[in-house]
Amino acid sequence: MLEIHDRSEASQGELAAEQLELCFDLRQKRQLRCKLRSGNEAVLRLSRGPVLRGGDLLRASDRTLIEIIAAPEKLVQIESNNPGDLARLAYHLGNRHVAVEVGDRYLRIAEDPVLENMLVGLGAKIQHVVAPFEPEAGAYAGAHRYGEGPSQPSRIHEYVPKPAASDQ
Repeated sequence: MLEIHDRSEASQGELAAEQLELCFDLRQKRQLRCKLRSGNEAVLRLSRGPVLRGGDLLRASDRTLIEIIAAPEKLVQIESNNPGDLARLAYHLGNRHVAVEVGDRYLRIAEDPVLENMLVGLGAKIQHVVAPFEPEAGAYAGAHRYGEGPSQPSRIHEYVPKPAASDQ
């Protein structure tokens, strides 16, 4: 059984040999038994750090490079052409500490009938979708770097406040 302990980056020209598909809830865990896409079993034992995101790379104890795949999940997509309406809806979700993915003219949350009723009551247009869930990490999350370049998929970045001029 593979043991996965480290976050990693690919060496020049190196491709991931394995893939690990996880829903958002499991990408927040630091320890779990899992099955890679190849069918091989593995155990994940990571130290504290940011939530795993689709495209992140991990290194197994045998040096195997493993790519994280954000699994499709049942989500509620909240849409509006009016940015003010979306901001108001995002405020109400944030006030309830709900994980929210922010996209261009939409918000996404995990399916939740109570929240769906609240959103509809606030005038939201909602639809159910199945897609990978990559919610915002929050203002106090640690930094998380992604590769640069045209082949990189767009992903939500973690927020890291810049030091004030007086702190430098």
